[in-house]
Amino acid sequence: MMTVLNCIATQHDAWLTTLAALICLVGSAITLNLVRKAARCHGFVRYGWHFLVAIASGSAAWCTHFVAMLAYEPSAPVVLLPDLTILSLAIAVVGTGIGFVVMTGGFPRFAPVIGGAMVGASIATMHYIGMLAYRVDGLIEWNMDYFYASIVFAVLFGSLSGQFLMRRRYPTSYRLAVLAFTAAVVSLHFTGMAALTVTPMNYLQEAELADKFTLATSVGGVGLIVLGTALASYLIDSHVQSSNLRQLQHIARHDSLTGLPNRTQFVERLSREKVSADNGDHRIALIGIDLDRFKEVNDLYGHAAGDRLLCEISARMTEHLESGELIGRFGGDEFAALKTFQDEDDLRSFVSRLNIALSDLVDLGNAVVRPGASLGIAIYPTDAEDVEKLLSNADMAMYRAKQNIENKICYYESSMDEAARKRAALARDIWTAIDENQFFLNFQVQRSIKDGGISGYEVLLRWRHPVQGLVPPTLFIPIAEESGVITQLGEWVLRAACKEAASWPVSRRIAVNISPLQLSHTGLVDTVQNILNETGLPAKLLELEVTEGAIIRDKARALHILRELKALGVSIAIDDFGTGYSSLATLRSFPFDKIKLDRSFVTDLDQNVQSKAFVRAILALGHSLDIPVLAEGVETQTQMDILQEEGCNQVQGFLLGRPAPAIHLGLDKKGEAQAA
Repeated sequence: MMTVLNCIATQHDAWLTTLAALICLVGSAITLNLVRKAARCHGFVRYGWHFLVAIASGSAAWCTHFVAMLAYEPSAPVVLLPDLTILSLAIAVVGTGIGFVVMTGGFPRFAPVIGGAMVGASIATMHYIGMLAYRVDGLIEWNMDYFYASIVFAVLFGSLSGQFLMRRRYPTSYRLAVLAFTAAVVSLHFTGMAALTVTPMNYLQEAELADKFTLATSVGGVGLIVLGTALASYLIDSHVQSSNLRQLQHIARHDSLTGLPNRTQFVERLSREKVSADNGDHRIALIGIDLDRFKEVNDLYGHAAGDRLLCEISARMTEHLESGELIGRFGGDEFAALKTFQDEDDLRSFVSRLNIALSDLVDLGNAVVRPGASLGIAIYPTDAEDVEKLLSNADMAMYRAKQNIENKICYYESSMDEAARKRAALARDIWTAIDENQFFLNFQVQRSIKDGGISGYEVLLRWRHPVQGLVPPTLFIPIAEESGVITQLGEWVLRAACKEAASWPVSRRIAVNISPLQLSHTGLVDTVQNILNETGLPAKLLELEVTEGAIIRDKARALHILRELKALGVSIAIDDFGTGYSSLATLRSFPFDKIKLDRSFVTDLDQNVQSKAFVRAILALGHSLDIPVLAEGVETQTQMDILQEEGCNQVQGFLLGRPAPAIHLGLDKKGEAQAA
């Protein structure tokens, strides 16, 4: 050991030795960083990184060797043979490159140790090939003990470097690997040089000494350039990866269409605000937002128009956000807003700003629409103890707002929990209600306004729950649609209604509503045909009612099915006419047999000038197209008189008769016309 230290201290130039050590340390750090990068890649990319590893490791080891050889002072003239010098560089590049490929291969288990040993052996081979190129004007003697020891050191420290680098169990593993790789190169060189004894025949001149320093500086500079190039490649790739990672993180936390925070980021912010509220004196308002009629806009004007609507509304809501406010998009037409506040007036101001942004007209290019939205508001800690409950309660309030025609802003109330539980129970019970005969049919008369004669009956579904009694259709129909049981339920209604009507002694037309989900079902035409055949009801006595929303959901498909139904001889009526964006377009696209004017236009017919004007326009449209118009919801004689005066064809409502089972209306007797 003392011999090695004496060799370094007395037989090597201090400046060049320091330069060699610096090259080795920097080269080791760069090389092992590249090795870690290569280990994480696959395919051709991995081989590309291994190429850089070979260049960096070979250059680092060879430049260290070359500069250290120039630092050696044998006090005699020295000549380096070019062919062997170049061969030593090639061995360093290829040998260490192969060793690092083996090190990162992962198989067998000891691949890091084996690969590291190969790297050490390659450095040793490079060193002694380089020594063969080292021709000195003097007598040379070798100490074989130090010769073998130098090779053992190179292989040993090379193996340790691989072990530290690939067994990343501790934070210091990389630094230990760099030190081990540096030790492999340095210990090999200086132990090998300690094995060499030179007796000069001629002594080195001052000019030759200056040339040696110039050459060492040049080689060191070139080596650092090579290493710098490898380092630059690594840093560029790391920057690109960091940029890609930031982009992926942004994508993972933001809505791709609007750029708003998505549910993940929104909930994270909500959780942070909850912690802040727990430690402070402010509260949090969570506002669930669901756009009204977004699907109608999307289906009628196309997905591009729907996307434009979402982007425009998002921009409006975020335009004037203040501190403590956040807007996020959860998907589809569902948004959420967050507001931290102390004063109730601040919250009301925020809700007002949102409502204005959601209600103003939006120009879609090919149409101008007024979207509107339902807002459900829950407040922490008043309405919930944790984030999940707050989200759930805001959602319940939003659902209540959607059901409310007049007030589209709803604050959470504790009674909603009970309503939600009842709704969940009904969703479970509805699946067994058909088999247990809990459903039954009512019929409401439809009359000609001209002579008062019966033109038909609308079939209305009712549910008598064994525990809750009569369940309103406005409650169980949406549940049936959400759960998917509406298809089976609709088929049951159609079969039961046709069977009942076929048994009447007097032939009467029945009107049965078809849900949007039924209309989208490919087997609807066959189902109707089979039911007509089974029950014996003539097709001309069956009228199927469809809403505008059911048609525009998939317009081409729906119209194709309606044409097939009409070909069976069944009549088709458009229900709730006038309540959607697409009323006229829908009416133009299919030869309907009847227009059913929505009850909302009849309710205030005798008080609202606009409603009267609208009814007059629809009746005129029906007359020009030769399509009879039936007005729903007629409850007063004044409404009846106005409709008669305006030329309405048929009417239906409580004024004419309430819905009731067929037996109560006398439909099973020939005198039903008088009884009804």
